[in-house]
Amino acid sequence: MQTDQRFPVGIIGSGAMGSGIAQVAAVAGHDVIVLDSNPAALEKSKQHLAATLLKLQEKGKLPDAQAVIDRLSFTADNGALAGCGLVIEAIVENLEVKKKVFAGLEQVVSTDCILASNTSSLSIASIASACAQPERVLGIHFFNPAPLMALVEVIPAVQTRAGLPEQIKDLMTQWGKAPVIARDTPGFIVNRVARPFYGEALRIYEEGIAGMATIDWAMTSLAGFKMGPFTLMDYIGHDVNYVVTETVFQSFFYDPRYKPSFSQKRLLEAGWLGRKSGRGFYSYAEGVVQPEPQKDEAAGRKITERILFMLINEAVDAVQWQVASAPDIELAMTKGVNYPKGLLQWCDELGADYVLAGLDALYNTYREDRYRASALLRRMGIEGRKFF
Repeated sequence: MQTDQRFPVGIIGSGAMGSGIAQVAAVAGHDVIVLDSNPAALEKSKQHLAATLLKLQEKGKLPDAQAVIDRLSFTADNGALAGCGLVIEAIVENLEVKKKVFAGLEQVVSTDCILASNTSSLSIASIASACAQPERVLGIHFFNPAPLMALVEVIPAVQTRAGLPEQIKDLMTQWGKAPVIARDTPGFIVNRVARPFYGEALRIYEEGIAGMATIDWAMTSLAGFKMGPFTLMDYIGHDVNYVVTETVFQSFFYDPRYKPSFSQKRLLEAGWLGRKSGRGFYSYAEGVVQPEPQKDEAAGRKITERILFMLINEAVDAVQWQVASAPDIELAMTKGVNYPKGLLQWCDELGADYVLAGLDALYNTYREDRYRASALLRRMGIEGRKFF
């Protein structure tokens, strides 16, 4: 695969994510083959993409929608991927299903075709192990909606050949994205570092310290986040958000920092998935009056600091364990989940010693390993060091 050539790109899966990645690649000038075994899903993707591209042209954001539409093809025939230089899988988050797909792909594509998974939390090494040429496999994790979200996590497996991650990073830059390279660890950067945004908010709620509306108000009005944790979990959907939390928890050998919440699990079990089902933490039925927050600024600051301490600690720990570079972690959290600022910058502004003292106070209160401070944060707090 040559990144300076407009080689054909294959996308496996015609759902929202697969369609979004197909749009990005086609707009970047590639012929794109969207593969799905479901004819109805393929037709829906085809109609949706055509309508989206024409709308972009109407708004002056795309010069020639028809040219892009002409570069898109839709098929249920695996053989159509034979000429692709890159194939990106965007199907259900099930390791065995993905491994089966990748093993089958190698029977169709050329030996120099790059194979990538859009998985958000599964092991790339495990997926690559299904292939006879695991050195050509890596993760390319887009964020939803793919055409709008700038961040792409590029994740090499232990088997991935040297130089390929940088090659794909260059390609993603050509596609107009902001790529970062992440180590093949559970959740990569964003889905690992962001867990306390949900988990600690749920803990505060379950302890009865504050209600959902109050926590959401504090994190938006006082901390500057675009959405509060409960609003965001309802927006993402508990079938997605809870499952990622559970996957990361299990993958980290049940580390209590990533422990899921019974409150969220019960919503999932009840089928209250959030906005998509009409009810989650909040009700989205017509005419429902949402609960009012208690706008006590002093209490709100305690809430925001507790969640921020946990987020910052997670980001610092990711640096310590070389999940990614400090600049890539900052880019991931600002471009991937639209945080108001990078967590390492936030650490510098608050002071590592201040964050450390806050975490140690939580640990001394609860005596839970959940609140253990990263060794790097402790060193930086003691030595008065900064990241930038």
